[in-house]
Amino acid sequence: MGAPPPPPFLIYLSYLTKKMQDEKLFKDFTMHEVLDELDVIECFERPGKRLEVGEMTIRQKELYAKLGVEPPASLQ
Repeated sequence: MGAPPPPPFLIYLSYLTKKMQDEKLFKDFTMHEVLDELDVIECFERPGKRLEVGEMTIRQKELYAKLGVEPPASLQ
């Protein structure tokens, strides 16, 4: 039998590393900084109302575009 496939997170990290290299993002960001930037999404909860998701920052939109990733529909 062959080796088992790599865990999905390794595939995502490999993709992210390649895209960051292609777009020369490593000169301005570490991978940790990019992941942190894309992880921050404001949510607002009010009693009796549904959860409201804040808008993406300009920096988040730029990073999604440079990484070639479609932002989540709930954020557009």
